Amino acid sequence: MVKPEEALVGREEQMMVSGEHFVHHTSYLRPFDKSMEVVYFGLGCFWGAERLFWQQHGVVATAVGYAGGYTPNPTYEEVCTGHTGHAEVVLVVFDPVSTSYERLLKVFFESHDPTQGMRQGGDIGTQYRSLLLTTNPYQHRIAERALENYQQALIQGGQSMITTEILPADEFYYAEEYHQQYLAKNPEGYCGIGGTGICMPPMLQS
Repeated sequence: MVKPEEALVGREEQMMVSGEHFVHHTSYLRPFDKSMEVVYFGLGCFWGAERLFWQQHGVVATAVGYAGGYTPNPTYEEVCTGHTGHAEVVLVVFDPVSTSYERLLKVFFESHDPTQGMRQGGDIGTQYRSLLLTTNPYQHRIAERALENYQQALIQGGQSMITTEILPADEFYYAEEYHQQYLAKNPEGYCGIGGTGICMPPMLQS
């Protein structure tokens, strides 16, 4: 990871995006309705990751962007240099009446390999690291429990230790318009999503 003092300077101007979800025709711009919940998932290239989540029942909007780093309002090219500290992440807006954070965590852990550090399959670099950014203490607590739960399943399956970071959400910067819902606009585009083949065991109630 780049050190904060060595990160690219960035800029004050925010990325201009349309804000209309290409699939759901909802708004993916903040602020969101207070009845909705928001979470951020980093699981490799955000094109396939975003499609994974917009297909989930109860998800009303998604967007891709950059988070977990230091450079304000970075461009895709800057993030790819590894000198911003950001990961490619998916913003997910969901209705807690229709689905749950726990269900989305199951999708997250089962749909990528969370043991690979600064890569995901053939995609190598700090922007592809596994990352969970939580927006309230409940999400943070449940994310930690889910990680511990899945770690035990991976150990039993002969897999390595999880490298997923769990952090409180800080700044999220929208990616360029052409990245938003990319695989809906380009159905034959690249998708690097692939899991370990190990299922998330049911979480014990506390």
